[in-house]
Amino acid sequence: MKEELQKWHSPSLNKEMETLVFGHSGYPIILFPTSMGRYYENKDFKLIESVQNFIEEGKIKIYCPDGIDSLSWYNKNIHPSERVKNHIWYDKFLLEELLPLATSETGRNKVITAGCSFGGYHAANFAFRHPWAVSHMFSMSGAFDITGQLDGFYNDDVYFNNPIDYIPNNINPELWQLKIVLGTTDRDMCRPDNEKLSGILHHKGINHWLDIRSNADHDWPIWRAMFPEYIYQL
Repeated sequence: MKEELQKWHSPSLNKEMETLVFGHSGYPIILFPTSMGRYYENKDFKLIESVQNFIEEGKIKIYCPDGIDSLSWYNKNIHPSERVKNHIWYDKFLLEELLPLATSETGRNKVITAGCSFGGYHAANFAFRHPWAVSHMFSMSGAFDITGQLDGFYNDDVYFNNPIDYIPNNINPELWQLKIVLGTTDRDMCRPDNEKLSGILHHKGINHWLDIRSNADHDWPIWRAMFPEYIYQL
């Protein structure tokens, strides 16, 4: 399996950003880390290994970007308004730097977003904010209400990065073209978020799969079982 570390100075974030890339061709997948996770987390916890056969066959090429949660949503040392602004710079990095890299290297015009836990938030928020750039979104135990990270602060920037708030009013026709999977479990602390988002999508008539697994926790073993099943459907 081909593995490559790509890093460059991001003009969007004004810092060096690292992305671990797996594979040589196929559907480009941007796979986010969990809360404050690094670009190597999905490799270390064997999520990459769970789909190794798809990578080696050239069906998918996975891009694991570094996260900046410690500078944005989890940064209690700055005002909540600055936390949101830092995330917006991260979104700009994804849209203007990582997305063009992934699409140019694979010859595709859209990417797939995926992630576990807080990575599921990133996968969903990017997909729903930019549905024209995303074909599929696979969230595994994602959380979709960001307001708990902001100490009661709320403004337009929060609204447009909080999927459960902006999706009900979003009428972009590309939303209805997205292939969406919301994976969760019966004992998942994020199950209510997934059921709430599923209800919003159902009300809008947006097709999706709410996949609730039995006898499983909010943890890597179930995500390693989910991810290859979702990839298999491509």
